[in-house]
Amino acid sequence: MEKYSIKVDEYIDKSPDFAQPVLIYLREIIHEACPDAEEAIKWKFPTFMYKGKILCSITSFKHYCSLGFWLHQEMKTLKEIETTAEKSSMFSLGKITKMEDLPSKLQLKKAIKEAMELTDMGVTMKKAAPSKTEMEVPEYFHDALHANAKALDVFEKASPSFRKEYITWITEAKTEATRNKRMEQALEWIAEGKGRNWKYERK
Repeated sequence: MEKYSIKVDEYIDKSPDFAQPVLIYLREIIHEACPDAEEAIKWKFPTFMYKGKILCSITSFKHYCSLGFWLHQEMKTLKEIETTAEKSSMFSLGKITKMEDLPSKLQLKKAIKEAMELTDMGVTMKKAAPSKTEMEVPEYFHDALHANAKALDVFEKASPSFRKEYITWITEAKTEATRNKRMEQALEWIAEGKGRNWKYERK
């Protein structure tokens, strides 16, 4: 890994025009607040590593982009940001469509610093135990979801059947390459609120 990855440059260049300045800004703030951050592409999205652990990731879609923190469940600063971001969850900056949607630089840096402190303390992500009627989420898919704030938000609020369809589809892949391809597609569809078989659902 390296401080600045050309793959992240390519990801930003391929992002929608509205998202590029937001992603560039977030990238700069992350490196400014965390000089030791190293870039990588994980589950198709730019991810920032700190001391070998995932710190946060930035994502862009057709109509919005966002920033997600790995240890969001433990972060107090995100609850403060929640009040300033429309329709934001406690671990995401919500749907960012322009620079004005972003919290202040001070708030962003405070959140990044808190994420670093939690990592330094050895805090790990809590994994909820599945209920008897729920299928267990495989660890690799669990990690991928937590690197994509929007997809995780939708997945956690969705019905058991919604989750089961995706888990079954991914776990039934015959090869790792197929599994990874399905997982990337699943993250995109879930983030958009689409069920596994959305193409065949009645409109």
